[in-house]
This record gives sequence, C-alpha cells and structure tokens, in this order.
Amino acid sequence: MSRAGRLIGYGLMAAAALLAIAARRGELAAIGPFPVVAVALLLGMIGVMLVFTDLMVRGLYAQVEAAKNAALDEEKKIEEQD
Repeated sequence: MSRAGRLIGYGLMAAAALLAIAARRGELAAIGPFPVVAVALLLGMIGVMLVFTDLMVRGLYAQVEAAKNAALDEEKKIEEQD
C-alpha cells in the first residue's frame, strides 16, 4: 500500500499555508475569480482529508492483521491441547 495519498495531502496543506502567508502579507488577493483565502481553505481541507483517510485505513488494516494473528495463535493453542 502506497503512502502517496498522505504525501499529497501534506503537500496540499503546505500549499494552503503558503497561500495563507502570501495573503496575510498582501502579496496575493485572488487566484482567478476566487479569493485566495477560499482557495487556501479548500486546499487545506482536501489535504487534511487525504491524510486522515490514509491514517484511518492503515489503522484498520493493522487491526484486521492483529485479529488474524490472534485467531491463528488461538487455533495453534487448541491444536496443541488435542
């Protein structure tokens, strides 16, 4: 499983931070027809969504793997007792 989604999310969050800094300094007011703050918020939200989704899916896979290992260990104990 690739970590590309999480890295893209971190990149989007960094881009949002850079846009926010540029807007705060007054260097950038709009990107096309959209205010820079709206673009920064959208990029940041998408980035956070990608990062948290990746972390939750990895956690779910880890729980499933732990449950499989526990079931296998339990089966081995039952076989040894017989």
